[in-house]
Amino acid sequence: MMLTKEQKDKIIKKFKTHESDTGSPEVQIAILTEEIIQLTDHLKSHKKDFSSRRGLLRKVGMRRRLFKHLQKEDQKSAEELSKKLKLKIIITPSEATGFGTPPQSDFGPDSKEEIEEETEGKIEKSS
Repeated sequence: MMLTKEQKDKIIKKFKTHESDTGSPEVQIAILTEEIIQLTDHLKSHKKDFSSRRGLLRKVGMRRRLFKHLQKEDQKSAEELSKKLKLKIIITPSEATGFGTPPQSDFGPDSKEEIEEETEGKIEKSS
């Protein structure tokens, strides 16, 4: 399930962006992809290994965040990497920029007019 040093060195050599590169997003994504492939194969034969399943989901989430970061910083490099690794990662524009529509609140009216509309006729004026 773990990558050997030789496997990791081979991946680093293939995906490095400069001579002493070991931690760029490209390299990290490539290493995570290989670990995900190994964990997926393991889980096919050990269906009840829930701790490995949790580790797999964690690695997939980490790869997704790194890919989103890479896509935000360098779109061209992200596209090339996804082709090399044959990834089908779909990042929506709001995910890539980090700005999406805020979640809708169910806590009630926001403006003074909405408050007046809701309370109209419900409150009796006392004299």
